[in-house]
Amino acid sequence: MFDTFRSSSKLITKFTEHTSAVYSIDYSTFDDCQFICSGSHDNIVRVCDINKNKQIQSFNGHSDFVYCVKFSSYHYRNHHQNVICSSSRDKTIRFWDFKHNRQLQVFDEHTENVCGIEFSQFSGGKYLCSGSFDKTICLWDVETSKLLRVFNRHTDGVLCVDISPLQSKNKNDNNNESCDIGVIGGNGYTICSGSWDNTIRIWDIETTKQCNLFKGHTDCVNSVKYGSNELLNTILSGSRDESVCLWDIRSGKQIQVFNGHTDSVNAVEYSPFVTRNIGNSNVICSGSTDNTIRFWDIRSNMNELYMIKGDDKEDDRILCLKFIELKKKNKTKNVTYDLNLCYGSNKGHICIWG
Repeated sequence: MFDTFRSSSKLITKFTEHTSAVYSIDYSTFDDCQFICSGSHDNIVRVCDINKNKQIQSFNGHSDFVYCVKFSSYHYRNHHQNVICSSSRDKTIRFWDFKHNRQLQVFDEHTENVCGIEFSQFSGGKYLCSGSFDKTICLWDVETSKLLRVFNRHTDGVLCVDISPLQSKNKNDNNNESCDIGVIGGNGYTICSGSWDNTIRIWDIETTKQCNLFKGHTDCVNSVKYGSNELLNTILSGSRDESVCLWDIRSGKQIQVFNGHTDSVNAVEYSPFVTRNIGNSNVICSGSTDNTIRFWDIRSNMNELYMIKGDDKEDDRILCLKFIELKKKNKTKNVTYDLNLCYGSNKGHICIWG
């Protein structure tokens, strides 16, 4: 419940290993251990063990800023490898085995900075999409390291991407380990992208054709996310124009605009929270250069439900967000912190609230 989080949340953990802005964080569990990975302006990919509350690995193979990091479920499921994928201003996408401290694949076919990356939820995470300053979105086969598709109608750099969620209505697609690229298109999977050209676009994975074009933001789009469950046909976006927007994929129209931030919105997330026992996932969250994290009720344009203010000296700006579900702490009395919010700041700190 959101009200519980709002009334009891506090800063519970902080990681301070990065020496510059943290652009991206991700969370996953491998072999019952809980990890956070992060990418930074300091060019380094870092891995922290949440249980041990310390950094356990770092990779400095990128020669420029690391814009995005994601844990690879594909490598864990198929090869039992603990792998992180990272994208960088050095124009490459790299895979790192953090258990054995080694670099695996390198994708280097983008011609400019590689910004957002996202793995598919279908096919066990076999596919990866990436957005670049070269104005294209690429779809890669992680298993073969091959470039499969290029999507190229944006008129400026692509800052963020997302892949539509798993469609459980298709019986053969629940685990979908054998799904090939033709079946993906047949099942209607799409990619969403946000760009410096101020637009959000949706692409059919099989045909590479543009399905939707959303115009409404007046500055670059920094973050896009597909909804799930009853919000399956929505997209959430955050922009440098200081607004958070909700879009309806079916009608191609803007549903809601949430105003309140006083600077660029760098990250948006659908939260797992609900308010007053009505519906599911009706709380959204946004992080901004104004050094705040704000929570909004998806069903109204009212003022934000709650705001977390970053420390002016320790944080400076909120650059990325991630909801994480930590294991219950048996020693904690009265309250157990199951659902937590993790954010990365301009000063290089990674903070966990719960």
